[in-house]
Amino acid sequence: MRRPSILGLIVTTALTLLAPGTLPAQGADTLTARIIQSYDLLEAGQPDQARKIYEELLQTHPGDPLVLNNLAAVLVKQGKFKEAAAYLEKALPVAKGYKVRVNRVCDVEGICLAFRPLAAAYGDQDLEPLVKLNLEMVRGKLK
Repeated sequence: MRRPSILGLIVTTALTLLAPGTLPAQGADTLTARIIQSYDLLEAGQPDQARKIYEELLQTHPGDPLVLNNLAAVLVKQGKFKEAAAYLEKALPVAKGYKVRVNRVCDVEGICLAFRPLAAAYGDQDLEPLVKLNLEMVRGKLK
């Protein structure tokens, strides 16, 4: 039973890394509001609506690692692991140095974590380790 210990590590790491920090600010108020809206839809069991918002956000913020990560979580929820891995692979190189502050972490199928931002301002917590963990978990599901 390796999965519970890995999931525990992910959740612990997420909570440790994302305690106090924040989300980058370029067009951040709107971006943050839309990420929060889509995250809440995912948690409410409406992954199709959440996915639509994330895909719209990628039109204006194509390299945003939080959007890419959370879209991957939606795809995991929909059983589309290969697509999820592709989005996480896009997020990983731009996640280093992306500073976040979140107030909730959503566990999706025990495989991937989505993050709900708290505010639109710079933080001091790096998103990269969390994207790496998500990518490892999704790749593990593909084997």
